[in-house]
Amino acid sequence: QVQLVESGGGLVQAGNSLRLSCAASGLTFSTHAMGWFRQAPGKEREFVASISWIGGSTYYADSVKGRLTISRDNAKNTVYLQMNNLNPEDTAVYYCGLRNLDTLTDFWGQGIQVSVSS
Repeated sequence: QVQLVESGGGLVQAGNSLRLSCAASGLTFSTHAMGWFRQAPGKEREFVASISWIGGSTYYADSVKGRLTISRDNAKNTVYLQMNNLNPEDTAVYYCGLRNLDTLTDFWGQGIQVSVSS
């Protein structure tokens, strides 16, 4: 059973930084990717960033390029999202996701609130 637990959210002022963490457990496969998605009130969930576990290929939404950086710690089965120069548009519930690339099965964390004040 795959479980994803996010941490590191909170309320910050615009221009400040925050780092989110997502620890995965119960993995029985290694061919997977992990990423971050976010959902603001009244909006659809949108892709933020992702990283493959083997190879470390990264992908970013255009809106966060240069400000947000995704990374991984394979030994800890943990993915991070370093968020710099935050702005109010980044306010959302951030969800950690994991995709089994062999079966295209997705798993989701509970979500964590990030609020950026102006």
